[in-house]
Amino acid sequence: ADDYIVWNGSSTSITTFVSPQPVEATDNAFWDQFWADTATSVQDVFALVPAAEIRAVREESPSNLATLCYKAVEKLVQGAESGCHTEKERQIVLNCCRLLTRILPYIFEDPDWRGFFWSTVPGAGREGGDEDDENARPLAESLLLAVTDLLFCPDFTVQSHRRSTVDTAEDIHSIDSCEYIWEAGVGFAHSPQPNYIHDLNRTELLKLLLTCFSEAMYLPPSSDSSNTNPWVQFFCSTENRHALPLFTSLLNVVCAYDPVGYGIPYNHLLFSDYREPLVEEAAQVLIVTLDYDSSTSSSPTVDGTTTGTAMDDVDPPGPDNLFVNYLSRIHREEDFQFILKGVARLLSNPLVQTYLPNSAKKIQFHQELLVLFWKLCDFNKKFLFFVLKSSDVLDILVPILYFLNDARADQSRVGLMHIGVFILLLLSGERNFGVRLNKPYSVRVPMDIPVFTGTHADLLIIVFHKIITSGHQRLQPLFDCLLTIVVNVSPYLKSLSMVAANKLLHLLEAFSTTWFLFSAVQNHHLVFFLLEVFNNIIQYQFDGNSNLVYAVIRKRNVFHQLANLPTDSQSIQKGLQRKKKTPEPISRTNSQDGASMEGSRPAAPAEPGTLKTSLVATPGIDKLTEKSQVSEDGTMRSLEPEASQLSPEGNPPAALSDGEPWSGEASHSRRDRRRLSSASSSGQWTPTPDWVMSWKSKLPLQTIMRLLQVLVPQVEKICIDKGLTDESEILKFLQHGTLVGLLPVPHPILIRKYQANSGTAMWFRTYMWGVIYLRNVDPPIWYDTDVKLFEIQRV
Repeated sequence: ADDYIVWNGSSTSITTFVSPQPVEATDNAFWDQFWADTATSVQDVFALVPAAEIRAVREESPSNLATLCYKAVEKLVQGAESGCHTEKERQIVLNCCRLLTRILPYIFEDPDWRGFFWSTVPGAGREGGDEDDENARPLAESLLLAVTDLLFCPDFTVQSHRRSTVDTAEDIHSIDSCEYIWEAGVGFAHSPQPNYIHDLNRTELLKLLLTCFSEAMYLPPSSDSSNTNPWVQFFCSTENRHALPLFTSLLNVVCAYDPVGYGIPYNHLLFSDYREPLVEEAAQVLIVTLDYDSSTSSSPTVDGTTTGTAMDDVDPPGPDNLFVNYLSRIHREEDFQFILKGVARLLSNPLVQTYLPNSAKKIQFHQELLVLFWKLCDFNKKFLFFVLKSSDVLDILVPILYFLNDARADQSRVGLMHIGVFILLLLSGERNFGVRLNKPYSVRVPMDIPVFTGTHADLLIIVFHKIITSGHQRLQPLFDCLLTIVVNVSPYLKSLSMVAANKLLHLLEAFSTTWFLFSAVQNHHLVFFLLEVFNNIIQYQFDGNSNLVYAVIRKRNVFHQLANLPTDSQSIQKGLQRKKKTPEPISRTNSQDGASMEGSRPAAPAEPGTLKTSLVATPGIDKLTEKSQVSEDGTMRSLEPEASQLSPEGNPPAALSDGEPWSGEASHSRRDRRRLSSASSSGQWTPTPDWVMSWKSKLPLQTIMRLLQVLVPQVEKICIDKGLTDESEILKFLQHGTLVGLLPVPHPILIRKYQANSGTAMWFRTYMWGVIYLRNVDPPIWYDTDVKLFEIQRV
């Protein structure tokens, strides 16, 4: 068993770890020699310590692997204690760091080893006997505390504040790390001198932290959100005395980063950018520490108070996770401005089409930024309101629409599509978002969508139409979400362009074909959503929306067909036959697509062989949102409890509110659905006349039918009288027309607000770790290890 792991060509160093011969923890000469051999980079360590060797040590000489881990942690602890004043000490710390980054995934992939770091090592390497074993810390805790100390180590990872020699070097335990925050921004005004060596050292330590936290990748996805990651839990607890400065350093380093290179074109080509790897690592560590299921905790409500009982006379404690706690407590306007500007600058970076090709550095970590932005809005409601307070929110909206449009045909970017849509769903629950969308869209980001003149609302509708009609099949579960966003903003849209109005009617036309309506149990929901959009605009924004009214009149046959939808078995069968002839999900013709914008590239599918990670399913729209009614004064009240609670026997409540019992599964219990649509012997669902009747009778067509009844004869009369075929005259007439007193009483505005739930918390966990897995390729930290949280697939 003379199996050597050779460390940098020197066989004296990692000697026969694989042999049955135990390596003694107390053999100081051996260990001094071992750590002193320099591996120059983390890539070296990955090349010199192959996976097969690590697994061999784990299986055949477990005690040697335990000793190696223990000694590496011990060295890090010593480095943190001493303050790493010599080059040799720093080199040893970095080597231990690299070795642990290499080995940890192989510890996590084996369930028998997973608890190893949480055990104490009895008497190991302590000559003085073991009387202090009682209060010995688990290895994991010693490791995490040493790494956090090292992240604020003068002359290693931060600028020393002393101008003197080693003798009076700062004692690492007496320094206040809040004075050593890495970058100006939230809670810190001083921007330290950039030092690329410090950046490189921080990056290596953060890589090790991320590897420690990655134990989560080796557990299968579970719906049990109480499944907290012990590494993150300890790291974000009060045991970590650097929690605040570290949280602030990570957040500020990310939000202050300017990849363009200080505004000088091509500047990023002149010097290698040492900041970017640090920023990426910081963003990844930050989102992992914020992996927290807010649906299980008391969450702050709109006014910043907490949803507790009236008994709570004191503030309820915030979450135990200090990073989540700090994030939720940021409140200064200038801090919000700094964060929002930073995130918007970085998200817009891939869109910066300068006249000089390659003059700006393209960042790759936009997915991590979207997760961070999501966490900010989800955990800090004051931040959410700040974002929506001005049109700055559009600086986040436009990049998200750009990513959605660009990724719509790419199977490997389904996760990106989901998070973009989730963020817009969260924003759309607030009235201000709809109001902001009325701002004219003048920036011309090259996107392959039809050219239009209009507002940000038009841009949103045109991109959503493009996703639905020309995205790939796996995006169908998002259709409910996309249309819910449009419904949420519709009461506030002052004037849609003709292009956007035609897109909405094209969607209605596609979704109301009989084959589409009869081919799946929930397809009719999409028609309800679109009718609700038209009703909201007609009832609340009729005056500026002559384009939409004209489009509705032109396509009036679609509404008449819906009102006369056949419900007999024979017609249902005939409708389904049509589906077999046209398997296309939605016809792409007759949507009158003009030429795309110049400079745009068509959305491309993934390159064959692209790696992607699997995702857990997302909850249905009924679980994802809760309905709120907007009252006269603009305040919202939740409508949820009465409509969705099933009585104990599992039957729906006797009286469903008039609202819309169709939305979501809550309205029909499973038993009801089974009765309404008989399942055939093969277990395939088939539509029945009862089922079609159950929702056809609830189609909200009254407002539109009344509008057509009043306006169609008038428009026809103008055409006959003036021999008109010209749209502009008819539009002029519609602009000056009014339906006051002719339409039914306006219905209350219903908004479906995102609500935190453990389903999305789990989705975010798998998505986030999938992104981190795929983005860490140099070195490939988790590649070829037995990951359980997701599957790695090739497109």
